[in-house]
Amino acid sequence: MGEARIRKRKPVRHKQMRDVERELSEAMGLKVDMSSGFIELAHFEGNDILILDRELIAMRIEISGAMSWVPTLRGILKWEPERSWAAVDKGAIPFLMNGADCMGAGIHIADPAIPSGGFVWIRDQDAGKPLALGIALVNGEDMMEMTKGKAISTLHHIGDELWNVET
Repeated sequence: MGEARIRKRKPVRHKQMRDVERELSEAMGLKVDMSSGFIELAHFEGNDILILDRELIAMRIEISGAMSWVPTLRGILKWEPERSWAAVDKGAIPFLMNGADCMGAGIHIADPAIPSGGFVWIRDQDAGKPLALGIALVNGEDMMEMTKGKAISTLHHIGDELWNVET
């Protein structure tokens, strides 16, 4: 098997990205403006990806049956959104770094507005740094109450192929 790499990379104009900016803004609850950057669309492991100034900052995934643009972890680091997050304790981190789904018992606080089936990013409870992201299997309120079972289906984590890919 070959090394995972970016394919079909092509520059795009900012005006073609307005819908993408809107979807990213909705996912994170903040205004995304890429007008000053060099934007490229590409494919990685079967997903559409967005590269801004040589940084892989967004990907297109299926959320509740529809394709949507969401930030990658590098996008989260860049934009620092204040919503759609769940915070986990130290015990959960090694599992997340191996690509495991996030268990409800490890989540201590979460954005209560996260809908079941919605985009969510996972952060370290102490440092606040992003660790992983995925799709919520329950809503934000329920995540905080759970003592067993999976709360988030993990799609991307620090150290995975998407994180390590050369741009």
